[in-house]
Amino acid sequence: MADLLAKEGRQLLLGNEAITRGLFEAGVRFASTYPGTPSSEIGNLLEELSERAGMYFEFSSNEKTALEVSAAAASSGVRSFVFMKHVGLNAAADPLMTLTYAGVRGGMLIMSADDPSAHSSQNEQDNRYYATLALMPMVEPSDPQEAKDFVREAYRVSEELGLPVLYRTTTRVNHARADVVLGRVDDSTSPKGHFEKDDPTFVNIPAYAVNNRLRLLEKNRKALELSEASALNRIEGDGDVGVITSGVSYNYVRECLSGVSILKLAFTNPVPERKIADFVRGKRAIIVVEELEPYLEDQVLRVIAQNGMSVPVHGKRDGTLPREWEFSPDTMQRLGGLVRVVDAPVPLAKSDVPLPARPPSLCAGCPHRGIYAATKRAVGRTPVVYCSDIGCYTLGVQKPFQTADFIICMGGGAGAAGGFSQATDQKPIAFIGDSTFFHSGVPPLTSALFNNHRIVMVILDNRTTAMTGHQPNPGTGRHFGGVNTEAVDIEGLVKGIGIKFVRTVDPYDVASCVKVMRDAIDFDGVAVVISKCPCPLMLRKDRLLARKEAVVDQGRCVRCYTCLRTIACPALVKKGGAVVVDPKQCIGCGMCANVCPTKCIEVKG
Repeated sequence: MADLLAKEGRQLLLGNEAITRGLFEAGVRFASTYPGTPSSEIGNLLEELSERAGMYFEFSSNEKTALEVSAAAASSGVRSFVFMKHVGLNAAADPLMTLTYAGVRGGMLIMSADDPSAHSSQNEQDNRYYATLALMPMVEPSDPQEAKDFVREAYRVSEELGLPVLYRTTTRVNHARADVVLGRVDDSTSPKGHFEKDDPTFVNIPAYAVNNRLRLLEKNRKALELSEASALNRIEGDGDVGVITSGVSYNYVRECLSGVSILKLAFTNPVPERKIADFVRGKRAIIVVEELEPYLEDQVLRVIAQNGMSVPVHGKRDGTLPREWEFSPDTMQRLGGLVRVVDAPVPLAKSDVPLPARPPSLCAGCPHRGIYAATKRAVGRTPVVYCSDIGCYTLGVQKPFQTADFIICMGGGAGAAGGFSQATDQKPIAFIGDSTFFHSGVPPLTSALFNNHRIVMVILDNRTTAMTGHQPNPGTGRHFGGVNTEAVDIEGLVKGIGIKFVRTVDPYDVASCVKVMRDAIDFDGVAVVISKCPCPLMLRKDRLLARKEAVVDQGRCVRCYTCLRTIACPALVKKGGAVVVDPKQCIGCGMCANVCPTKCIEVKG
């Protein structure tokens, strides 16, 4: 593992490791997050290293809270860092829009880790537009070295302007690995600040907000001058065709295009208008290379129009480059009619044997399999709508479960269930994870109670935030950084808000779960079922998983395949018509034994 607290030297670092090192070099003393890929590794690292680095760090209950606690620290003069994936910034947008009106006294970075091609996300939204919407400076690194180095410069900009800075990365920056030269760790900043009251600044009632809007616009004029002068925006190469690019796209331009002049932008809001205009003058054509939306391209077109120039601009607006998905060296081949493109990589030889698709699936022994199987059996022919959410349990969309009919955002399934309850005659069943329940599941549950919706909420409590790498959440308690707290009891919380039907079940006991789910479906009101069982991957990681294994008695097996159809566990394999257990995958959870009608499966260990 990289030594991110080393005094000096160079190391092979993941982009997220480099950003974490950048925080230490910048003297950041406060950080917060709600975990989300592709930003998750930073939180895992800070959980381990923050106390040694003299930094306070927390996993907040959601991104909105994470932004608010970091905003408070920065308003007290403490350098803070809040980070999340791109859709997480939607949850934090409410305080963000007013935070820029108030400004900050200590440097503050808000990292949005965007996900072009939606590798681990429900959409591809381009969060660069949040910078323009909030009138906030933005910095975009292109590789792990810049990801570390630009952190310090972004804090300088933040403190000079008294504004938070959007630090925008993408998956291929966060998860790239490169040789990174380390700088000096700054241990001179104080972990404690003091909040000086200033109502006109920090109390944004309408009378104050209108004036703060003027102050924010003035700060943006200053930010434009900083962008014009910033070394983060630079020109490389020479040629009568100019390429304007930013972020990871810069790497594809450098690798694949030759004989062009490149304007590499990293201080991308406000864009340096004079620098762009000067760069464009005398060029035969301009190509704007950026992933997702034509954010820079539209700015370039505006600058050209305002300066009365007539230079053709190629990019997304004219269809030269695609508006969807992330770029690659292959994407650059589309520019062959405009500039010289380095020969494309030799394509890999194609095999004559078709490879089977390997979509992600629930792990062997995942407790979600049991509650899904029980739910399907309990539902029978009852017309239902399965409202799912964001997490491992989203994979319930796959056969044989097919328990995800409607998915939009964190907590969205729970909220939508109430709508389906009123708008249809179908019974809504909302699946939500324990971490997601604390993130944004409590408000829709209280709303369902308040409005007398007939819904079933199934809280899948696997004792961790599993999909993003087993981070703690309020349901697990906190035990790092010198802070130890007790777990919030989900059952007690649900009962405390007034829910009458509350049952906690063991999802490995499928037969018992079926009865509970039937009762929940029949209940006239809000019913909550808590499926409580630790994630086996977490137990295995912590060396707490007991060594057990399921064994099929072939003499008693009638080959009805109920276990395969009901549980679909990857540890169960059909071999020559017989059902056998793969001992390398089986964890001995007993779900298959629980559903076997002939009781021919036994757990041993």
